[in-house]
Amino acid sequence: MAIDLMSIELQKDLFLKISKLVYRIAGINLPLTKMGLVKSRLMKRLRKLDMYSFESYWEYVQADKTGLELAHMIDIITTNKTNFFREPQHFNFLRQHVIPQLNKNKSIRIWSAGCSLGAEPITLAMILREEMPGPVNYDAKILATDISAEMLKIARSAEYDSSLIEGIPEEFIQKYFSTYQNDNKTIYKVKDDLRSLVKYANHNLMSDWPMKGPFDFIFCRNVMIYFDKDVRQYLIQRFYEILKPTGFLFVGHSESLTTAHHNFQYIQPAVYQKLTDRAPRSE
Repeated sequence: MAIDLMSIELQKDLFLKISKLVYRIAGINLPLTKMGLVKSRLMKRLRKLDMYSFESYWEYVQADKTGLELAHMIDIITTNKTNFFREPQHFNFLRQHVIPQLNKNKSIRIWSAGCSLGAEPITLAMILREEMPGPVNYDAKILATDISAEMLKIARSAEYDSSLIEGIPEEFIQKYFSTYQNDNKTIYKVKDDLRSLVKYANHNLMSDWPMKGPFDFIFCRNVMIYFDKDVRQYLIQRFYEILKPTGFLFVGHSESLTTAHHNFQYIQPAVYQKLTDRAPRSE
């Protein structure tokens, strides 16, 4: 007789163990209100592994010396929603205030931290191409990182179905995407010229930062909402250190640097600028 996986319960004590492990590895805070979300996401791994209890799955994660299943677990729990031109005020600010100030004779370095499926760095690449025509005249690179290997696999493929390209202006679709048919679906593939601006890398914000920077601006949007106050403070300071003088930090509109001590100047909602002559302060 088949077992109804939806009837399997994730016990509170086991959820707390999982939550503690995820926090230690990824810095992500999972309160009890997230127990239903964690259960539904981990259910995918139970189905994949033909398991019938969360306790068995937990034991499997603990016993796996390769660390592969732990990586799968972190992947599936930390996957976030993304879309092109999300929170468009940021891209308007880039066009009007940031890009005009960038010196085209020097290198331009951008970091998309928590890039998910790749919509954000590709959006940034389109903005650069539009606002700074003639790519041979400047050296621009976008570093796109994410903790999820599964998300990065999709991002590197640079292929999206029609549901994921909503929000992209039609002229940009024509200019920067090619299309092909797959199972009666239209797939939009980012053209190589645009893809060449982006380098993808697997990275945990809580681990060492191998990138040297400095960056002209950093996008870390709708990521820090999953961290507690101490982790946010730690990350904000590290972002500050790796930005160029007067560089910008963009966070999600549901986030702010409130309660954190920092040297950033508040510019507008979810936009902050590095100022080297300021004493640490709260927003």
